[in-house]
Amino acid sequence: MIEATALTKRYGATTAVNDLTFTARSGRVTGFLGPNGAGKSTTMRLILGLDRPDAGRVLVDGVPYRELRDPLRTVGAMLDATWRHPGRSGRDHLRWLAATNGIPAKRVEEVLTLVGLTSVGKTRVLQYSLGMQQRLGIAAALLGDPRVLLFDEPVNGLDPEGMAWIRQLLHALAAEGRTVFVSSHLLPEMAQTAQDLVVIGRGRLIYQGTMEEFIAQTSEHGVRVRTPHADRLRAALTGQAEFTETGDAFVVSGLDSDRIGQLAFDAGATLHELSPITGSLEQAYLDLTRDAVEFAVPSPEAAR
Repeated sequence: MIEATALTKRYGATTAVNDLTFTARSGRVTGFLGPNGAGKSTTMRLILGLDRPDAGRVLVDGVPYRELRDPLRTVGAMLDATWRHPGRSGRDHLRWLAATNGIPAKRVEEVLTLVGLTSVGKTRVLQYSLGMQQRLGIAAALLGDPRVLLFDEPVNGLDPEGMAWIRQLLHALAAEGRTVFVSSHLLPEMAQTAQDLVVIGRGRLIYQGTMEEFIAQTSEHGVRVRTPHADRLRAALTGQAEFTETGDAFVVSGLDSDRIGQLAFDAGATLHELSPITGSLEQAYLDLTRDAVEFAVPSPEAAR
């Protein structure tokens, strides 16, 4: 578990993280979202003890990171997939990490296999593609078999097969009871990966909760209905629900599909479509963070 309490970090006159409190639970994949400049990178550095907070604290499994006895066995992190000696092979990079952290050498081969890099383990990192570097960074994070994992943009550079693989891996790690904390700007991928969300803007917490609650609370919902008997359906819905019309289509709010179907049946209105409208993570995120964007630009319509 990761627990941040009243976390604050300033750089000169700039407050990067401002009284931030949140929890990333064990056994869950927690997505960490926010606009550029929101304080996500600073927060992750504070979690890992790379920076010291000016106020507040952050605990990893109940202990500040700097006080962990075996950091790599407790926390695995990938903040910069390109950080490694370019002259070393992927295998040697992992061997160096293992040797300096008291991890058995056999674990290197296990994580190379896990991330699909066994065949290029002897290849210099300098020759790795961006996707291969991402996989090596993930291997390094998993090297100590840690209980807590932090990833910053883990799918960057991966092809669709690789993105599906990392998604399945993160779910599997969480299912083992680990804490998985993931920062990403790829909202469609995050919508399929994260179970919980922590959303920040300008260093402050905007939202914490489940993915489902986030989308439900910040997105429009309703039911799309199409019928050749618009008059009958209109009469049936009047006084029962709010609705808008476009041709033979109605968008109804305040009633579920079952109730709308029953009202239509009672009114003798044949239905050609009865489709629930659900929000998306992208729209919910954009709606919630609109006022927290550091460098706002006008919409294409406004620009014209």
